[in-house]
Amino acid sequence: MKQSKLITTGVVVFVIFIIILIFSNATFLTIDAGQRGVLFKRFSGGLDKETIYSSGFHVIAPWNTMFVYDVREQQVEEPMDVLSSNGLNIQLDVTVRVNPKYSKIGDLHEKFGKDYINSLVRPEMRSSVRKIIGRYSPEELYSTKREEVQSIIQKDLETTLNNNYIDLRTTLIRNIALPEKVKTAIEEKIQAEQLALKYEYILQQERKEAERRIIEAEAKAKSNQILNASLSSNILRDKGIEATLQLANSPNTKVIVVGGGGDGLPLILGNN
Repeated sequence: MKQSKLITTGVVVFVIFIIILIFSNATFLTIDAGQRGVLFKRFSGGLDKETIYSSGFHVIAPWNTMFVYDVREQQVEEPMDVLSSNGLNIQLDVTVRVNPKYSKIGDLHEKFGKDYINSLVRPEMRSSVRKIIGRYSPEELYSTKREEVQSIIQKDLETTLNNNYIDLRTTLIRNIALPEKVKTAIEEKIQAEQLALKYEYILQQERKEAERRIIEAEAKAKSNQILNASLSSNILRDKGIEATLQLANSPNTKVIVVGGGGDGLPLILGNN
């Protein structure tokens, strides 16, 4: 009788031990830093999208399932072959940085699942890039419009991802590869345009210098015209007398004959 009780007690203890072991693995859960969790309640309403579990220690019923998401920023790199506006094949390396909206983990899980990078981000990324790149020529993409294209892709993709519970942090076009012949032709054209701009600048400077000289000559001519108009014979005679008096004070002057010069001006004779 005692042996039977011991066996029964041992079985019960063993069963309890197994149950505790199972429950310990199923009901105690730690969510790490940079993660969020959403709970699937098997017998009470399914996916609980309203309650988002933050990092830390959690206890859940063993029949429920916690889906843990990494909510830190993730970098998605995508090499692509796309067509420009004139049908030329262009190779691009595009990078986006994204993270799920913390408060919308439940909606994201219900709609796309934990593999949302491949089921949502990459397809939308490819679609947006192909759509935007197709509006531009290779020359624009290679030289003048790269930042503009990058900005437009950012806005277009941001709208789509935002509507699907993803925050888009940034979009980068890391590399644009054109066929070598096309690349060479574009570079030669750019060099020719730069050289033309240089010559145009030189011509403009020459025109400005010519205009400056013309204005200076016209000013001098006008000044001489005004001066000639103001000089009468009496004024010239007075100026001559002033000059003669200054010369008379010179130590080299010997004889001054008043009225001996033309127009009655004094005449100076002899030097030391």
